[in-house]
Amino acid sequence: MKILYIKRQTQYEKRYSIKMGQLITKVTSIKKYLFGLPVQTLRTNKETYYKEVKDKNNAMLFV
Repeated sequence: MKILYIKRQTQYEKRYSIKMGQLITKVTSIKKYLFGLPVQTLRTNKETYYKEVKDKNNAMLFV
């Protein structure tokens, strides 16, 4: 068993907007593990409707 490793996991997430309705997007998270336990989330990316990949942490939620 490795002491420290990095793992990428992709899962589907349901999102809803008033104009477009329900949308299922792929959310990829990269996590750091220590002895098999998650320690830190390094990065989280989501795929948009137009197949662009954006960083989920730096998104503007309100204008």
